[in-house]
Amino acid sequence: MERQHDDVFTEIATLMVAEAEFCVATVVRTENATSAKAGAKAVVLADGTIRGFLGGGCVQGAVRRSAEAVLEAGEPRLIRVKPGDEVIERLDRDGVELHKSGCPSGGTVDIFIEPMRQAPRLVICGGAPVAAVLARLAVTLGYRVTVAALAEDHAGFDDAVERQEGFALDGLDLRRRDFVVVATQGKRDREALAAALTSGAGFVSFVGSRRKAQALRTHLAERGVPETRIDALKAPAGLDINAIEPEEIALSIMAELVAVRRTRARDGAENTGRATA
Repeated sequence: MERQHDDVFTEIATLMVAEAEFCVATVVRTENATSAKAGAKAVVLADGTIRGFLGGGCVQGAVRRSAEAVLEAGEPRLIRVKPGDEVIERLDRDGVELHKSGCPSGGTVDIFIEPMRQAPRLVICGGAPVAAVLARLAVTLGYRVTVAALAEDHAGFDDAVERQEGFALDGLDLRRRDFVVVATQGKRDREALAAALTSGAGFVSFVGSRRKAQALRTHLAERGVPETRIDALKAPAGLDINAIEPEEIALSIMAELVAVRRTRARDGAENTGRATA
């Protein structure tokens, strides 16, 4: 067991240096005959690869499915793998999520799965005063912040943010949980919006009036941006708190991003837990 732990901890350290996303799975309890014992650990990569030993194929399948959901939601989860004829409901009597096992051993295994993933990325397009305040707020709240702006606008941002000249976002590998806020405010709005809406970011908002956003939507459609992406654009950005000053507007935007992030995590946790074969 000690050697296995050493191997798993070495793997975890390597993955963290590489800024990879993965889960750590730990056997916390077993009942009857099981091949893995309490304390066994493994790393589950984003592609489902398991490095370490947690048990047979039935256990591994449950761990892979749960790890995918855990990474998506960003919330840890305790699962229980039991013989299939004992699994009737989604949850056991003590509230633990159930998974069916067809292994002949007939044992039960409780496994705790923890996500190890990067914080969401916030890309701020543009160098308007709102953008500078928003960047500071986002850094304080632990987001990975990238500013995509014209070179002349970079000076307004703190050293804590990553800077990129221009609005090409392809190299950032944005994902569904990431955010883009377009705060160009008249400086190449169309270019920035087109890049944001064709990126992989799951939430895109625009700092500007509804009327201006509608005009830009028409242009984006003519430019070939998919209609589903245009429809998903949130404009104006932020919650309606009657904000006027740049600091207030930035606060309303940050509050909206937090609300979206936490709602996603809650819905992901509610929708992915189930008893599975």
